[in-house]
Amino acid sequence: MILGLLKEHGNETRVALLPEIVKNLTGLKVEVLIEEGAGENAFSPDKDYVDAGAKVLLRAQLFEQAEVLLQIQPPSDDDLKSVKSNQVWISAFNPLSNKELVNTFLDKGVTTFSLDMVPRTTRAQSMDILSSMATVAGYKAVLDAAMKLPTFFPMFMTAAGTIRPANVLILGAGVAGLQAIATARKLGAQVQVFDVRSAVKEEVMSLGGKFVEVEGATEDKAAGGYAVEQTEEYKKKQQEAINNHAAKANVVICTAQIPGRKAPLLIPKEAVDNMMPGSVVIDLAASTGGNCELTKDNETVVHNEVTIIGESNYPDQMPVDASRMFGKNVLNFMKLIIGDEGALNLNFEDDIVEGTCITHNKEIYNERVKSTINT
Repeated sequence: MILGLLKEHGNETRVALLPEIVKNLTGLKVEVLIEEGAGENAFSPDKDYVDAGAKVLLRAQLFEQAEVLLQIQPPSDDDLKSVKSNQVWISAFNPLSNKELVNTFLDKGVTTFSLDMVPRTTRAQSMDILSSMATVAGYKAVLDAAMKLPTFFPMFMTAAGTIRPANVLILGAGVAGLQAIATARKLGAQVQVFDVRSAVKEEVMSLGGKFVEVEGATEDKAAGGYAVEQTEEYKKKQQEAINNHAAKANVVICTAQIPGRKAPLLIPKEAVDNMMPGSVVIDLAASTGGNCELTKDNETVVHNEVTIIGESNYPDQMPVDASRMFGKNVLNFMKLIIGDEGALNLNFEDDIVEGTCITHNKEIYNERVKSTINT
């Protein structure tokens, strides 16, 4: 197999493979080609890739020579013009929402794997980029909030009196939410957590958070651990409870998302109006509409003396470890499609390979994507 690692476009600082992972791949007899400067924003110069056994080439040469093309972001328009029907494209291109891109891949006959569609199974956990990047996001969100907050996070006993700990409200106890709980508690904050899935209560409490229950939530085991759409009656009760807790919070961290759907609205404008001056809202769901009504993606908004940060790419702010985690996920996935002597082996009898594949032979392989495209 000849694998081509592409440099990310735009302001992306991560890289899909660090040199340490390239060394693992070359050890599996995979020939690795690296676009010039691919790792420079993640503090990995070309020399390190060469030392790991890779060849450094220009982007056009990768499109010409590689069997498999790899990058984190979806392809640009120029990439789509360059990729050939006999090539394999691996990235995270959100196929449940990006129907146009899926159809373009179909028309060109390109085989594609979207790493954000790795099945939510125990065997696939080591390949789950969503969990890896959510870990980074939850950690950075709390640190960002602590820097923006005009008060301390921990309680202090001083000669000038006692400083009360910050009150942090976390909406959603997925991977990002759980990491946010752990980080906020380490910084000494009091943490309260909402989630529609009662199964996460024990995890929340084990990390030192207080789980705030709202009765009547709809749960679906077939959702793979994700939250599902709730009834209007439940939403009304949930909203009242969230509004009450948000009014007492110094920090609100929003992490609630539903795959392929707009993020649920949990913090309406009136809730922000009732928050304490100087409070901070960090909305990790900004790219899918945000959990806060006033959120703007990739922007910071100040409303009624409350700072609302719409940030959906915190991993970009921690490029080394984010790239390291992403690359290990990639390596574990690649092992499933690396055959004898390093040859490409697309084994669609493997449920992870089949579930992650979006298009192949001008057909859609992933059932969830197929149902979305056909609606």
